Amino acid sequence: MTELCQRATKAAIRESIASEEERRKLMAGEDENMEMEDAVPNITRTHFEEAMANARKSVTAYDLQKFEQFRTKFDPAYAAKMGAKQRAVINWPEDNSAQFENKEEDDDDLYS
Repeated sequence: MTELCQRATKAAIRESIASEEERRKLMAGEDENMEMEDAVPNITRTHFEEAMANARKSVTAYDLQKFEQFRTKFDPAYAAKMGAKQRAVINWPEDNSAQFENKEEDDDDLYS
């Protein structure tokens, strides 16, 4: 995040410098001591988009592929959007709840 913000700031500064140089060229014959306001006073979304396009990746392509496979396998909405037919198959254990029924012969208290 820090790198992204720094890159966006630098992009805004570069744009501001270029804009100021252009204005100086246009005003070459006019009063040079005249105050000029900053042409790029704010960092905008465009600066962040430029920063994002040039940012370093911190995750390998292999890891990205693994995350993609995981999401496709376990997120049905994402898999449908991506056109994948693969869905997670969960092998539930068979119903063995009968083992928890209270039986007379199982009432032996192990600690008495």
